[in-house]
Amino acid sequence: MPGTRKLGRTSDHRTAMLRAMVTYLLENGKIETTVTRAKEVRSMAEKYITLAKTNTLASKRQAFAFITKEEVVAKLYNEIAPKYMETNGGYCRIIKTGPRRGDAAEMAIIELI
Repeated sequence: MPGTRKLGRTSDHRTAMLRAMVTYLLENGKIETTVTRAKEVRSMAEKYITLAKTNTLASKRQAFAFITKEEVVAKLYNEIAPKYMETNGGYCRIIKTGPRRGDAAEMAIIELI
């Protein structure tokens, strides 16, 4: 199934995890996670930053439906999206940091540029 990664979770669990991670990324600007999760979070975060560049009521409602904290949506529309107004995509950077000690999973830091 091309397009999405299953990440070893049910669809509800996967959606909840991605919502939490995208919210945390937009709130703090940086997360450390596994490489595959980081790639999935990047696609979702970039989708919502692009959505926020069109500051309409409909786009705000879409953002509120996915992002779990109202203050993060406010930050997205007031601070993050205006910063990227001239940029077409590529708002996140993934930096590989090496294997995790417990299970040797490849780790990465994802951050907003």
